[in-house]
Amino acid sequence: MIRQQQTLVLSPYVALYDIVVPKDNMLRQINELVDFTFIYEELEEKYCLDNGRNAIDPIRMFKYLLLKAIFELSDVDIVERSKYDMSFKYFLGMAPEDSVIDPSSLTKFRKLRLKDMNLLDMLIDQTVALAIERNILKSTSIIVDVTHTKARYNQKSPQEILQDRARKLRKVVYSMDESVKTKMPAKNMNNVLEDEIAYCQKLVAFIEKESGIAQVPKVLEPLHLLKETIEDDVEQLQLATDPDARVGHKSADSAFFGYKTHLAMTEERLITAAVITTGEKNDGKQLQTLIEKSQAAGMQVKTVIGDTAYSEKDNLIYTKQNEIELVAKLNPLITQGARKKENEFLFNKDAGMYVCPAGHIAIRKARQGKKGVSKNQLKTYFFDVEICKRCPLKEGCYKEGAKSKTYSVTIKSDEHVEQIAFQETEYFKAKSKERYKIEAKNSELKHRHGYDVATSSGLLGMQLQGAMAIFAVNLKRILKLVD
Repeated sequence: MIRQQQTLVLSPYVALYDIVVPKDNMLRQINELVDFTFIYEELEEKYCLDNGRNAIDPIRMFKYLLLKAIFELSDVDIVERSKYDMSFKYFLGMAPEDSVIDPSSLTKFRKLRLKDMNLLDMLIDQTVALAIERNILKSTSIIVDVTHTKARYNQKSPQEILQDRARKLRKVVYSMDESVKTKMPAKNMNNVLEDEIAYCQKLVAFIEKESGIAQVPKVLEPLHLLKETIEDDVEQLQLATDPDARVGHKSADSAFFGYKTHLAMTEERLITAAVITTGEKNDGKQLQTLIEKSQAAGMQVKTVIGDTAYSEKDNLIYTKQNEIELVAKLNPLITQGARKKENEFLFNKDAGMYVCPAGHIAIRKARQGKKGVSKNQLKTYFFDVEICKRCPLKEGCYKEGAKSKTYSVTIKSDEHVEQIAFQETEYFKAKSKERYKIEAKNSELKHRHGYDVATSSGLLGMQLQGAMAIFAVNLKRILKLVD
């Protein structure tokens, strides 16, 4: 059963917070900045309102997940820290002497209460509304980009994951006390997953009960990580791999296995929209969704800044129809073509035909492709194949046995012609320089909030991780802008 309001903290020790949690503490500032009662409204349907024992306050549970995103700790470690960290207890709405939750409650909260919720859009909308209310969101431009997150299991088998985490734990223990090597449980030597899980359970039990160093902070982190993998993710381990993660490409020779988070961010560095997809999805196809989500959050979008991935023809048409400036360079293949200079044919403007390097002129031309679709039309020029067969320069130009020889050029659409002209303006060049801001935001997500690797498997888990990480960085940015 869920209570309809937070319980007032009544404790003879509550004045301690004014002494040990200063006014400029980030968690105190977040508490004062955000009205978290929206959590009640969003989760009301997930609880029984008039039956059963009282549930743990959903705001407190949500704040635990926010702390995890801010400080990048495991469930066990975040609960452990909330036992003695007064800023945590203040943030969680607890009295100094209150006992903490069991870490397994966070797993239940994620799986039972946050399931089937569009948490990502809801939390971004809350921060954008807060920024508008504080009058710190003034720009009408959004910067778009994508950041990559590797899958938790990274194409490894479940057994390899367990072996890797058990190895790291043993290494830390050996560095503390080499004498325990002879007492350790015997390693699993076969390829049976169940046997590997059993070995890891024995290893955890030995370190907790017999090693004498289980409470050393250096040991606790790998110990808790291995325990969490065994206890919380056995059902995921049995799936063998992450079922949703896909192989994507950062460049022609660089690939990753995981997910993409497509972001839209204002020039004030506030994220206004996000779309989380599997790794193989195209970046440019998400632009329309990012614009519409930003507008739905309350953002007025007049300019979009991005890289060449967002300058595809469909996006040029969409932004033009909606009176939005698209500051994204066209692919060089459109503006310059892909042929080497020495392989180019020359255009004879008098004849209206192309002339090959050997000096032979095309005999006819034809237009290919449909007008008004996403792909540009081609103009194809046909050459006398009998001349090509005898040409001294035919090597690399004419293929033996071919029944025709053609040379095609792309007919640039009106949208591409306009974008080429726009690219040369000083306004375009000045706006393009703002793109570095979103690269810095991607770096913050990855290096300060653990967004480089997924904390769980599956697209739903990735969306939850993304929602909490983006909510955290947006709140931190709002605090900075308010100051």
